[in-house]
Order: sequence, then C-alpha cells, then structure tokens
Amino acid sequence: MRIVRTPSGAVVPDETGRAAGRGAYLCRTGDCLQIAIKKGALSRALKTPLPEELPQMLTGSQTNNETIEGGTLGQE
Repeated sequence: MRIVRTPSGAVVPDETGRAAGRGAYLCRTGDCLQIAIKKGALSRALKTPLPEELPQMLTGSQTNNETIEGGTLGQE
C-alpha cells in the first residue's frame, strides 16, 4: 500500500500508486501500519507530521483492498 504526501501537504492513501507527491510503501497488515506510525517511520519517510485521523483513513483503505496482495510488481 502506498501513502503519499501530496504537493499541497495532505497525507492520503494512494489507491492507484501513481499520485503526485512524496510516497512511502507499507505492507497491508494492521501490525505493519501500527508499528510504522508508533515508531515514527512513516512520518520520517514522508518528511511531515501525520494527521491524527490517518490510522482510521488507512484502516478503511485496507479493508476495501484486503483481497489484493502486492502492487504492480507484487512486491509492495
């Protein structure tokens, strides 16, 4: 799953994997997401503070795509 900081500064999930902006990739498991947020890895990768509602946005994004594994190359 790709998370992107858009040129306007918004942090959003990138469903297409092609949105403009600084991106970071996460595995689709809930543990991976929680660890990345808790340890600050996602914030560092995007070089911006994360909005408080991001975990809810990403959790909703994960449930919509839970049967899809991997990205275009099958490695994300």
